[in-house]
Amino acid sequence: MFENLSQKLEKAFKSLKGQGSISEINVAQTMKEIRKALLTADVDFKTAKSFTARVKEKAIGQKVLSAVKPGELLTKIMQEELAKLMGSEKSEINLTGSPTVILIAGLQGSGKTTFSGKLALYLKSKKNKRPLLVACDVYRPAAIDQLEVLAEQVNVDVFIDKESKNPVKIAQEAIKQAKKNGNNIVIIDTAGRLAIDEEMMKEIETVKEGTNPDEILFVVDAMTGQDAVNTAKAFNDKLDFDGVILTKLDGDTRGGAALTIRSVVDKPIKFIGTSEKMDGLDIFHPDRMASRILGMGDVISLVERAQQQFDEEEARRVQKKIAKNQFGFDDFLKQIQQIKKMGNVKDLMGMIPGMGKAMKGVDIDDDAFKGIEAIIHSMTKEERNNPKILNGSRRKRIALGSGKEISEVNQLIKQFSQMGKMMKMMQSGGAKQMMQMMKGRGGMPGFN
Repeated sequence: MFENLSQKLEKAFKSLKGQGSISEINVAQTMKEIRKALLTADVDFKTAKSFTARVKEKAIGQKVLSAVKPGELLTKIMQEELAKLMGSEKSEINLTGSPTVILIAGLQGSGKTTFSGKLALYLKSKKNKRPLLVACDVYRPAAIDQLEVLAEQVNVDVFIDKESKNPVKIAQEAIKQAKKNGNNIVIIDTAGRLAIDEEMMKEIETVKEGTNPDEILFVVDAMTGQDAVNTAKAFNDKLDFDGVILTKLDGDTRGGAALTIRSVVDKPIKFIGTSEKMDGLDIFHPDRMASRILGMGDVISLVERAQQQFDEEEARRVQKKIAKNQFGFDDFLKQIQQIKKMGNVKDLMGMIPGMGKAMKGVDIDDDAFKGIEAIIHSMTKEERNNPKILNGSRRKRIALGSGKEISEVNQLIKQFSQMGKMMKMMQSGGAKQMMQMMKGRGGMPGFN
């Protein structure tokens, strides 16, 4: 996500390295490179031009403190302006209705149905709501079946009428059922087309008039770039929607839609899709996204994700085991499962300041832990609980059982041993010793 843009912006800032102050000449050259980077990311020319003009105006004439380098000052200005471009602050959805009716709109293939399921799970687990999903795509049977499967997957109610071909009637009946059954959220998944047409627009306008939704959310595929912005404008002219949902931001997207859509339709981005998993939905924070684009990381989001998976009782149990030198491979497997639930590994690494640059060119698969898990699962219970007994013959058996080389088994055991020592040092406050130990070593088992 935004990897290419981040690299190009980093290259643009290099022209200010070694400069004692910001001047019209060095800023103009940097702005030229930044504008080119934005255009390559599929940001429209008008937005790119006005953005760089604002940054230039702020930068020129600013006095640089002795402790602040020109490149650092420009990065700060860029971060502020990028956040403004994307909306400055997060925007929550309106949940005041009784029930709250949320209308989902967008083109076919944008991820409307999947988002509807993700939103239902988010509102159920994070907001303690009782959602009802409504299938109003009367043209595509697969969409109805998909919504039914997703509802079962996230364990929420669903309203389906395969006999009716009237989406307004289906939505109205669903709202009646929601009131009767105590569903305080109604999420209406509407029909889409491969391209904008008058018939689709007229239909969704009719659904809007017939249901009087509290919130209209427009779902757009971020990978479509500038086309996403043009589609958003067309839908907004007809629906006057309340917010934008950017899906597939975990894919090979240039980022133009996220950077441009707010300035074109003047509507906030409310959520972003970060993975294909049902919990792969995040509230959009413009300031945090701006920091990530500039390679500054996003520690707040990383901590929030960790807290969502944090089990206080489990943490106390692990802490006791570490103190008694009893932390085994079964405990390590549980920690891996928690990390995997937090999301894509490369995405998580990008949230750590400075790691985005360090991870440049490094390909971390979503199944990065697969080899480690295979090795651990090839161990006996006794071996997992007491790694000290892993002699040569046992390691050879484990390598055969996991389909790995014995050198990989040896490396994992060695790194696991080092990790145990580091964790022990952390408990006893030996952070300095721990850093020395990490220097030049593999760090986390499985990652070199």
